Amino acid sequence: MIADNLQTIRKTITDTALNCGRDPSTIKLVAVSKRHPSASIREAMAAGQDLFGENYIQEAAEKYRTIGTGASFHFIGHLQSNKAKLAAELFTMIETIDRYKLAKTLHGHLEKLGKSLDVLVQVNIGRDPKKSGVLPEETEVLLKKIAPFSRLRIRGLMTMPPFTMDHNESRSYFKALRLLGLELGEKSLFFDNESIELSMGMSHDFPVAIEEGATIIRIGTAIFGERPLQQ
Repeated sequence: MIADNLQTIRKTITDTALNCGRDPSTIKLVAVSKRHPSASIREAMAAGQDLFGENYIQEAAEKYRTIGTGASFHFIGHLQSNKAKLAAELFTMIETIDRYKLAKTLHGHLEKLGKSLDVLVQVNIGRDPKKSGVLPEETEVLLKKIAPFSRLRIRGLMTMPPFTMDHNESRSYFKALRLLGLELGEKSLFFDNESIELSMGMSHDFPVAIEEGATIIRIGTAIFGERPLQQ
């Protein structure tokens, strides 16, 4: 099932990208594996998927030990500062930097580890009080404050807009993030201002996100099925 789902999603990515004049190879698929067992990750890996997204540090650490080499992980959940050390060790990208204290703590751990890490700043593009993220108008200030942290390669922006099945509404959020990214890139606030990462779009709306410029899409249910209930 997982292999078939991945094949379907990859075809949709390719078709959507080509239809809007984009190169499909510029779009990264993060398979959101939170609460799914390591066996499901291995099944996805056997089908050629090597990038996964996790929301919980301890769960990710256990999967990392179980799976070993061959897979990379993005952290896509709310990161507490007291979990930053483990996050710095485990992940190839943290997509949810949303405050100065977290960035400072993470940078300190990276200094001790002697490594650098790709990160995204999470923007609460829909101003949803139930979601994390810096407000759009405060994003520039945060980027400038964390710019001196040389161990953090600030690659772009991430968002989780309010859930809606109205694709026109989804499009408005994705477009807003793209325009914000362009505005901030013109001020040279990213690690690579010519190639700004935009992480947006999930199982129900990722084609619209691609049309609006997503370079990273995060898909869980459409790959793995419904998440198992927590024990």
